[in-house]
Amino acid sequence: MSGVMKRMGMIFRAKANKALDRAEDPRETLDYSYQKQLELLQKVRRGVADVATSRKRLELQLNQLQGQSAKLEDQGRKALALGREDLAREALSRRAALQQQVSDLEVQHQTLQGEEEKLTLAAQRLQAKVDAFRTKKETIKATYTAAQAQTRIAESFSGISEEMSDVGLAIQRAEDKTAQLQARAGAIDELLASGALDDQSGLAKDDIQAELDRLSGGTDVELELQRMKAELAGGPSAQQQALEGGGESAPQDRTQQQSHPRFEK
Repeated sequence: MSGVMKRMGMIFRAKANKALDRAEDPRETLDYSYQKQLELLQKVRRGVADVATSRKRLELQLNQLQGQSAKLEDQGRKALALGREDLAREALSRRAALQQQVSDLEVQHQTLQGEEEKLTLAAQRLQAKVDAFRTKKETIKATYTAAQAQTRIAESFSGISEEMSDVGLAIQRAEDKTAQLQARAGAIDELLASGALDDQSGLAKDDIQAELDRLSGGTDVELELQRMKAELAGGPSAQQQALEGGGESAPQDRTQQQSHPRFEK
C-alpha cells in the first residue's frame, strides 16, 4: 500500500511540475526576481540609514558629554583658583565619570561607523548586481520574445500552429462536404435520368421523350458534320460565303475555279 501511495505521489508531482512548466513565462519569472532584488536592495539601504542615524545620535551625545566635561574642567580650575580645593576635587570627579561615558560612546561610535561602512559597501555591490541583472533580464526577455515570434511565424507557415490547424480543419471539412454534396447531386441526376427516381416537380421527361431527344441530338450532329464536309469540298456553302464576302471578288473566284477545275476523289 505504501508503494502505491508513493507512486501516486510521484505521478501527481510529475503532472503538477509539467502543468507549472507550461504555465510559467520566463519573462514574468525574471521580472519577479528583479522585483525581489529591488526589495532586498531597499532593505539594505534602510539598514544603512538606520545605522547612520544611530551613529549621528552617538555623535550628538559625545558632543554633549565633551561639552559638559570641558565645563567641569573649567569649574575645577576656578574653584582651585579661589582656594576651594574641595569644589575642584568634586568637579574633577564628575569630569572623570563623564570621560568614562565618552570613552564608551566613542567605542560604540567606531563600531557603528564600521557597520555603516560595511553596509554601504554591500549596498553598492548589490546595486551593481541588480543593474547587471536588469540588463541581462531585458536581453533575455528580448531574445525570448523574438524566438517566440519566430516560432509562431514558422508554425503558421508550416500549418502546425493551433490557429492554422483549426483553419486547415475547417477548410478540409468544407471541401469534404462540398465533394459529398456534388457526388450526391450527380447520383440523383443519374437516377432521375435512368428513371429510377421520379421527379416530383413534374418537369422531368419520360423515357420515350428522353430517347427522342437523344436521337434528335445525334441527327443534329450528323447534319453539322455533313455541312462541314461540304464546305471543305467547295460545295454550295463555300460559294454562298464567297458571295456574301463581296461582289467584285466573286467573278475572279469563278474564273479561278473554271481555270483550275477541282477533281474529287
